[in-house]
Amino acid sequence: MSTSASSSTTRRSTALPATFDLAGRVLLVVLFLVSGFGKLAAYSATAGYMASAGVPPVMLPLVIALEIGGSIAIILGWQTRVVAFLLAGFTLLTALLFHTNLGDQMQQLMFMKNLAITGAFLLLVANGAGRFSLDARKRT
Repeated sequence: MSTSASSSTTRRSTALPATFDLAGRVLLVVLFLVSGFGKLAAYSATAGYMASAGVPPVMLPLVIALEIGGSIAIILGWQTRVVAFLLAGFTLLTALLFHTNLGDQMQQLMFMKNLAITGAFLLLVANGAGRFSLDARKRT
C-alpha cells in the first residue's frame, strides 16, 4: 500500500470517531445552552427559584455565563478539559442543591440525569475534545 493510500485510509478511519466526538459535544451541551438563554429570558423567576434553594441570586450571572459560554466553548472544542471540569462541578452541585428529594420520582430522575451528564463531562476532561476542535488545531 502506498503512503498516500495509507494516509487516506487513516484520515477516513479517524474521521468517523472525530465526527462522533463533535456530535457528542454538541448533544451534551445543547441542554445548557438552551437553559442559559431560558434563565436570561426569565431572569427574575430564576433568581427567585435559586433563592428558594438557598443559592444567592447574585450567582445567576455566573451561572448564565457558564451555561452559555461553556456550551459554546465545548461545541468549538476550546479549552475543553478546563470548561468540561467546570461544567461537571456545576452539574454535580446542581444535583446536590436542587434535586435531593429522591422520594419524588421526577427529582430522583433529574438527580440521576445530572450524575450521568457529570460523567460525560468527566470523559471530556479525560479525553479532550477530539480532532474536530480548536484544541486539536493548537497542537498541530
